[in-house]
Amino acid sequence: MENQLFRGGIGLRLWAALVGAILVAPTLVVIPLSFTGKRSFKFPPEGWSLQWYKNFFTSPTWRDSLLTSLQIAVAVAVLATVLGTLAALALDRGRVPGKGLLQGLLMAPMVVPQIVAAIAVYSAFLNWGLAGTTLGFVVAHTALAVPFVVVAVSTSLRGYDRGLDRAAAMLGAGPLTTFRRVTAPLILPGVLSGAVFAFVTSLDEVVIAFYLQSPTLHTLPVTMFSSVTVETDPTIAAASSIVLVATTALILLPQLLRRTGREGKR
Repeated sequence: MENQLFRGGIGLRLWAALVGAILVAPTLVVIPLSFTGKRSFKFPPEGWSLQWYKNFFTSPTWRDSLLTSLQIAVAVAVLATVLGTLAALALDRGRVPGKGLLQGLLMAPMVVPQIVAAIAVYSAFLNWGLAGTTLGFVVAHTALAVPFVVVAVSTSLRGYDRGLDRAAAMLGAGPLTTFRRVTAPLILPGVLSGAVFAFVTSLDEVVIAFYLQSPTLHTLPVTMFSSVTVETDPTIAAASSIVLVATTALILLPQLLRRTGREGKR
């Protein structure tokens, strides 16, 4: 029986690895394309060169759009993490009327088609004077990122022992002290995961950013979209490779930290 379970586990892992490889392989093709020596997207590349990475970091258009995306993504990660954590705590501990409806509204940005959200955001922001501004990008992307933080923090709260709060209160700790010394450290992995997802959500978002852009303010995904539709420039392959590697590393980082923490406790 144990051998059968072991074999079944290995088979399941191999199947998962195969499915993952099929899903990821088309995306990874962009990496060798970014090192092509010619101005084409022919695969496999004919010759190798770093010129497209050099062009990415030296071109004002690409460099400025990257810096704009990073600035907006950092602001969104901070704001969405604070708002999402507070919302998750309120849903978990507060006596909120219509909690199910409120939770559904918070999750709405994850299920509403982005083109619908983009048109609504653009219409509202145009009247409010936020279209084409950094503040407008931050507000719009925060609305998209908050649900990911709520999900991550809520998952951490499900395994939280409320008896620890009562024990801290019995020892004389106030609500703020209890949260700072007890609650926050225990739900920190969920908070960090939410912050990472918020950052990546803002960094990769293109539909709303395309509507909110201005001649002087545009994000990296918008520049990439414009590049691939207007001209044949392998610089977009270099940009895609950088974004792919960076976002993958950021998403895997919380898992690695969590695994390292578990091994340290052992």
